[in-house]
Amino acid sequence: MTRTQIHNPIVAENFLLHNDAARALYHDYAAEMPIIDYHCHLPPDQIANDHQFENLTDIWLRGDHYKWRAMRANGIPESGITGSATDREKHRNWAATLPYTMRNPLYHWSHLELDRYFGINELLGPANADAVYDRCTEQLGEPDLSVRSLVRRMNVRVICTTDDPADSLDHHRAICDNPFSCSVLPGFRPDKSILIQATGYNEYLDKLGAAADRQINDYDDLLAALRGRMAYFHELGCRVSDHGLNELYDVTYTDGEIRTIFAGRRAGREVTEAEARQFQTALLVELCREYHRLGWAQQFHLGALRNNNDRILRNLGADAGVDSIGDFSQARGLSRLLNLLDNGDQLAKTIVYNLNPADNEVMATMVGNFNDGSLAGKMQYGSAWWFLDQLDGMEKQIDALSNMGLLSRFVGMLTDSRSFLSFPRHEYFRRLLCNMFGRDIERGLLPDDRPFIGGLIQDICYNNAKNYFNFPS
Repeated sequence: MTRTQIHNPIVAENFLLHNDAARALYHDYAAEMPIIDYHCHLPPDQIANDHQFENLTDIWLRGDHYKWRAMRANGIPESGITGSATDREKHRNWAATLPYTMRNPLYHWSHLELDRYFGINELLGPANADAVYDRCTEQLGEPDLSVRSLVRRMNVRVICTTDDPADSLDHHRAICDNPFSCSVLPGFRPDKSILIQATGYNEYLDKLGAAADRQINDYDDLLAALRGRMAYFHELGCRVSDHGLNELYDVTYTDGEIRTIFAGRRAGREVTEAEARQFQTALLVELCREYHRLGWAQQFHLGALRNNNDRILRNLGADAGVDSIGDFSQARGLSRLLNLLDNGDQLAKTIVYNLNPADNEVMATMVGNFNDGSLAGKMQYGSAWWFLDQLDGMEKQIDALSNMGLLSRFVGMLTDSRSFLSFPRHEYFRRLLCNMFGRDIERGLLPDDRPFIGGLIQDICYNNAKNYFNFPS
């Protein structure tokens, strides 16, 4: 028997579902729930234009730093990953790598994607690489695999993209003018305005000022520009913000210090690390107060140590597969920010994601300190993220949330992806969630009340997010 003839267990009906209760919970309650992908990096221009991809590499490998990282580890030279190799050759390199990703989530994700979008239920490898490439590429030329069709196929109701305050949002306007079954809403990501030490900071402020139709000369101008952009985003349906930061800081500052720091940077002066921490904290507080006023949910993705490899950063730019888990101190800075906002009755709905599994219980307990009874699940310990977005990581996040808070109020999964083939990750999450409940039922740790537990699972898969975010209808 050749490897390509082996039954593929990953696309089987009961993949990850290890007992009768788990199977019933998934098939009867979770499987058909719609998807709200409330944080991702999908390009809105491709949705607006209903983009048609040229071939399998174009949709599957281009920009996917998860796969790039795996191919490098498998000994594929950069020319065969992101360089001069043809798209077919790059696909062959990925097909040669995929069998060696066993026990990496890419092995599961990739086979789910091939089946759910293209109906290919073979195990991909070198022997069938060209045949799979040709079959998928042929299908990608059909109207039912355009970008909007891919989204409809996965029953996605809401997509929140990740957008800089200086973005025009023209593509979101175009989607509004030509809507389809999924709402595509902007997400406000103002990190470039916060990271005052970054190269090109002043040039970025000029761009932001142009978008806001005002010059940014002092700190008040910056705040006014950001508030104006938030109002513009809100008009186009934005109800979420996001911050990708190493950590939050436990620092004090005065208004005068912040104004002096900003004025100095605007004049070209270097900013010290201590000043940068003060500025980040101060500006973040002002932004969070505005999120609360607007009724948004604020998200914090904490703990990534980014762009570790200078050579790859120079050649390919950011998001090229050279980021890792950081070992930052998280508790005190997060506590300070949430407490300051809560004391002023200005704490918005909050979702906190961590990248270091050592911080699981820290995050799960910290957010629980600031629930105020105004909304079930107001403070969320967010879904397992990035390197933790796999069976072990997701189960540990679910266990920490279950032990320290209320899993039943969890807003569930998101893709955090740049790929239109990533929505089966929601299925992956739902299957393992049902399996965890099914396992507890089998052990006698939970009652075998499938209608009630099935309802909780439907809430986690969709209903909680629908009620939490208050997206415009």
